[in-house]
Amino acid sequence: MKKDKCVAIVLAGGKGRRMESDIPKQYLELNGKPIIYYSINQFQNSDIIDEIVLVTGKDEIQFCKDRIVDRYSFQKVKHIIEGGKERYHSVYNALQCINECDFVFIHDGARPFINLELINDLYKNVKEYQACVVGVQTKDTIKLADSDGFIAETPDRSKVWNIQTPQVFRWGIVKSAYDMLMKTDCCMVTDDAMVIEKMLKYKVKLVQGSYENIKVTTPSDLVIARAFLT
Repeated sequence: MKKDKCVAIVLAGGKGRRMESDIPKQYLELNGKPIIYYSINQFQNSDIIDEIVLVTGKDEIQFCKDRIVDRYSFQKVKHIIEGGKERYHSVYNALQCINECDFVFIHDGARPFINLELINDLYKNVKEYQACVVGVQTKDTIKLADSDGFIAETPDRSKVWNIQTPQVFRWGIVKSAYDMLMKTDCCMVTDDAMVIEKMLKYKVKLVQGSYENIKVTTPSDLVIARAFLT
């Protein structure tokens, strides 16, 4: 049986202003390696992933090639490209580099704690449902506010999920959705699932993830991440 071709897009174009650092958060070190190393390494070691597209800032392309891709021998990284103004622009740019495939994994490079088990689980689910995202059910009570800052609604906590990455889609679905998005004035999208939902009205499957799959965004996140690695 012919193997599905799977491509991982790793987004590493953030400036990390909330990290209060001159160094973009994805290049800060955890146990002597940049944060971005950990997620790329998992995709590199996965039998499911065939290619990786790394998206970064224009001024960081050579740095990524020399200090990350070449240094750690990430042979699956086939493209290092410039990102866009917003996250969805960066994803769109990456999709243009892919010469067709079966499934696309889209991941935030500032989430270093994905693992092979999660990649395998997402692959199994996307083959069945065509579009899926990893997440965890919220531990907190969630309140929806009205325009005046008062509580408008308290949704059922059992139905509220904190969404993470990777988010995984069949190639034709995600490519069509992003092509449609770029032809509209719609810019209020915060993740890839939302693009699929808005553009194609397609149902996206939730896949149980891990509470350790945090996005390293603030100095306190960095402390937690270092604790996870000890």
